[in-house]
Amino acid sequence: MDAKPSSDRLTLADIRAAHERIRERIHRTPVLTSTTLDQQAGGKLFFKCENLQKGGAFKARGATNAVFLLSDAEAARGVATHSSGNHAAALSRAAKARGIPAYIVMPNNAPQAKRAAVERLGGKIVFCEPTILAREAAAAKIIADTGATLVHPFDDFRVMAGQGTATLELLDQAPDLDIIVAPIGGGGLISATAVAAHGIKPGIRVIGAEPAGADDAYRSFHSGKRIPTVQPNTIADGLRSTTSERTFNEIRSHVDDVVTVSEESIIAAMRSIWEVLKTVVEPSGAVSYGSIVDKKIDVRGKRVGIILSGGNLDLDKLPWMTT
Repeated sequence: MDAKPSSDRLTLADIRAAHERIRERIHRTPVLTSTTLDQQAGGKLFFKCENLQKGGAFKARGATNAVFLLSDAEAARGVATHSSGNHAAALSRAAKARGIPAYIVMPNNAPQAKRAAVERLGGKIVFCEPTILAREAAAAKIIADTGATLVHPFDDFRVMAGQGTATLELLDQAPDLDIIVAPIGGGGLISATAVAAHGIKPGIRVIGAEPAGADDAYRSFHSGKRIPTVQPNTIADGLRSTTSERTFNEIRSHVDDVVTVSEESIIAAMRSIWEVLKTVVEPSGAVSYGSIVDKKIDVRGKRVGIILSGGNLDLDKLPWMTT
């Protein structure tokens, strides 16, 4: 296997190397546009559809990069993680492709669709209480028992480098962007988005969008110190994580702004994308566009890349359903 990233900071070179490593194992996802949504926003919008990625989310990129960087000895003992769903499925898929076991800790309130995806892909699920401490403790026990390698959902440069490959593609597909907006949960995607975007086009603005009910990155960014989330309350289940020291350092160094999005705007954005773009996104995947619906970012006259991060959700429990 290839050498692991050697620096203590994420670099454009790491992201480019990740893309070479994984490009045959992932989709080059399409970029969609809409005159209707452009007119509503007052700018030109380019939607990078990671909801159409392998496994239905951008997480396939980071998990695949991490798994295929393992040495043969490491790989033989398998991989482990804790995740509400998309990273869990992505790691299960990558492990299956390499022929190794994947041990997955999931909170017991994870959406059924995401549980089913992990099971289909061969991940061995252990459920826990829906807290960060419970997730970490369960994962630590699995690692102690099996010798598996932890592949953290975001606090891992190998994973972050893989996530940044979405931006390499986006700036190839739509090279003249003024702004890129990406959602923030644990901070891996936004960190890698900013490193890739500024490495390729230094003048571009990179903005993170976060649910108002899980706004630790927003509060941390604007205070200058990391403030972990305690009780996130948002429909965007994939964004209930809190940033790590590693991701917060990258955010503080490379991201231009962080904004929050109301629950109402997340749902409105999700529905507009379904109705106008004819593509299925989950609440977490709609948060980046929700920041524009919520008028938190001035995009008038701008060319704006929007990362739709995932499309996995329970179709029997859509947020606009009343019964």
